Amino acid sequence: MDGFEFKITKTYGRARLGVIRTPHGSFETPVFMPVGTNANVKLLTPRDLKEAGARIILANAFHLYLKPGLEVIRFHEGLHNFMAWDGAILTDSGGFQVFSLNVKKIDDNGVLVKSPTDGSDVFINPEVSMEIQRVLGSDIVMAFDQCIGPNASYEEARDAAERTFKWAKRSRELIKPPQALFGIVQGGIYEDLRKRSAQQITSMGFEGYAIGGLSVGEPQDITISMTEAVVKTLPEDKPRYFMGAGSPDLILKLVSLGVDMFDSVFPTRVARHGVALTWNGRLNLRAAKYRCDTRSLDEKCSCYTCRTFSRSYIHHLLSKKEVLGQILLTIHNINFMIEFMKKLRSSTMEGKFEKFKKDFLKLYRGKGD
Repeated sequence: MDGFEFKITKTYGRARLGVIRTPHGSFETPVFMPVGTNANVKLLTPRDLKEAGARIILANAFHLYLKPGLEVIRFHEGLHNFMAWDGAILTDSGGFQVFSLNVKKIDDNGVLVKSPTDGSDVFINPEVSMEIQRVLGSDIVMAFDQCIGPNASYEEARDAAERTFKWAKRSRELIKPPQALFGIVQGGIYEDLRKRSAQQITSMGFEGYAIGGLSVGEPQDITISMTEAVVKTLPEDKPRYFMGAGSPDLILKLVSLGVDMFDSVFPTRVARHGVALTWNGRLNLRAAKYRCDTRSLDEKCSCYTCRTFSRSYIHHLLSKKEVLGQILLTIHNINFMIEFMKKLRSSTMEGKFEKFKKDFLKLYRGKGD
């Protein structure tokens, strides 16, 4: 399969159904992408991901650049071969990692950061980021951007958005088909900067557009209002990707605004802390009340964990700090997210998205059973 293609198949209000075609297979949107930062989704094998129904995952260019390094990836002829994953891969450019690390210097040329691996100085700019992602061979490449925190001043947000635009132009020149390049909209929590950034980035003709720098600590009402302002400026015929959204309740709100793609470590991270996502809310399996509970995690789920093990057994594993408990919860949570998106798409196809949204939120916000 050659090239990248996005097609909208149905709309319900502003919510959209679509199909994205990549060199490594097609997948339906709205879609949730499990995060495999270091060329693996934590505690899961590619087989687990396939059985859950995942068709695209996310990996991180900056971390893979540090370890194992491009020499190893070249030896394996790309990330797909290296990690034995034949589905689609989207790679983050490293912009968010730069934001979260110890930045020593940043200017229009690039960023100098301290490596989280060995403390050495690492320089990254659009040219370096695009070369990393070219070697990785990802299906969807993200332009290099400058991400800022929710407390950034107007001037800081303006400068970062302008730098993101400059870096996007440099990124655009370096990625060729069959890889698809997405531009990223920045602007912090300032609506005028968000709109201006969206106008700048969309003027360049990317294959898709991402909303970056949100869900990084700001109140959710600001997340929603900034997203709404951006989406109104993005092209109807290109996929829209909200970077870093993984909570089902937030995803529902963003889908209703017309967003198509999501990623987050949320479902795998909470699993490692003993929390299961279910159709009746979150369950903290560390709680003593599950010590003798013979029920499955979720009677509405047919994943391996729910078919095979009791809440009592998983509680026992967690209490003894056995990693299998975290593995079983991770399997379930990823299956839950994939099934959640599937039911979301089905409700949209049937013209029942608002009912699905209302019913789900009523149950999910409960304390669990």
